[in-house]
Amino acid sequence: MDVAPRTVTVARLQQAITLGLQLAAAGWAAWCWPRAPGVAAAGVLLLLGGHALFLGAECVAMAWVNRHDPAPRARLGQVLRAWAVESVTSPRVFCWQQPFRSRAVPDLLPDDGSAAGRQGVVLVHGLACNRGFWNPWLRVLRAQGRPCVAVDLEPPFAPIDAYVATIDAAVVRMAAATGRPPVLVGHSMGGLAIRAWLRAAGDDRRVARIVTLGSPHQGTWLGRFGRRGNGVQMRCGSDWLCALAASESPQRRALFVCWYSNCDNIVFPASVATLEGADNRFADGVPHVALAFDRRVRAAVLDLLR
Repeated sequence: MDVAPRTVTVARLQQAITLGLQLAAAGWAAWCWPRAPGVAAAGVLLLLGGHALFLGAECVAMAWVNRHDPAPRARLGQVLRAWAVESVTSPRVFCWQQPFRSRAVPDLLPDDGSAAGRQGVVLVHGLACNRGFWNPWLRVLRAQGRPCVAVDLEPPFAPIDAYVATIDAAVVRMAAATGRPPVLVGHSMGGLAIRAWLRAAGDDRRVARIVTLGSPHQGTWLGRFGRRGNGVQMRCGSDWLCALAASESPQRRALFVCWYSNCDNIVFPASVATLEGADNRFADGVPHVALAFDRRVRAAVLDLLR
């Protein structure tokens, strides 16, 4: 039986933002074009492409903060390319996949026994995202006949521990279908939510492996701008992160594969996405959202499943 969890909050919010920007751009163009075509075109570009300015500011901050990080420093060309890639990837995710296609690719959890003995995967998204984030992964996993579940973490700005029950339910369903502990894959905040779940579960045997992609394991410089819920928890050196780290044994850390990048424009300085004692893997020049869709990274994760 294919099961797709319900999702409303993030999808509807991003639908409103996307449609609002499009209507604003159309209205501006209709009003200004007869009088000043150049002003009309500039306004439309700003409304529909203004996100690139924010991403550019993040990349500047990232490059500056990474100056003293032990990870290899990104070259100027890499930073510019990362900015361009993220400027294309982010609208595809936040203005299409998540608001309008969050249920387009259902989970694969057969109830006829055909999944027994197979290695299942639970996918956990990051902040301000939903299961639509994982659509490209779900298509690949379904094509392979791989049991897979993508969760929705709602509400989007709650404390991270509020997501433990959602992840636990997905793990229980997957283990029941396959008879094996699943591999968990988390992007960004999703990696922290998985760690919080494992702390609450108290049993490392419930998971086969954990892969994190650009997760702020030690916080992120941008966390200083967080004012509530999970944003405050992701500040560098937050009490929540320190308590989480103190709860983990070396054996638990050995379950983790942590991907990090010197061009991650959200989680920086780069090394905060690593965990001591984990299998930390460096993705050179890949920005934050695109890290989840990098072919080399996805291929390495799929190899773990085999």
